[in-house]
Amino acid sequence: MSSERGNVWRTRPQRHQNARAFQNDKYDSSAHRKKINAKRHDGVCQHCKGILEWRVKFRKYKLLTKPKKCVKCLQKTVKDPYHIICRPCAGKLEICAKCGKQEEIVIPIDKEQDKTESETSENDQESSKLKNELDFDTNFSSADSDEDSDVLEERFKSINFETTEI
Repeated sequence: MSSERGNVWRTRPQRHQNARAFQNDKYDSSAHRKKINAKRHDGVCQHCKGILEWRVKFRKYKLLTKPKKCVKCLQKTVKDPYHIICRPCAGKLEICAKCGKQEEIVIPIDKEQDKTESETSENDQESSKLKNELDFDTNFSSADSDEDSDVLEERFKSINFETTEI
């Protein structure tokens, strides 16, 4: 048999061979899958980058649901899956964020990207707070106008309150 130990003299070609390459988004065109396919693997060495790209290519890459603990600063700041070191520590120490070795980093960590992500989330929160405040102000100011208060006063007078004894 071809599987016995030491047998390297195989004469026939591979029996089953794929006609087309695997497509990870063939049946799944969700936003989640598109986000995974568009992910940029920065701050890792060439070997780890290849591993992460293989995981994406064959649908084995899973996003984190909550941050993991960094092995250098011991804070819950690791937001990238399969990484063991957070972005600030990996950038400061110039090591691979996935394996922790001091290898050559293929794509350096983009510190501006982290800042823009945090700024956009803060801006979104501030804009939603402002919108809520504006909605409250408009509702409150409409209740204070003289015309509306007259209408409310007339409605209040027209309501008959019945007293019941217990």
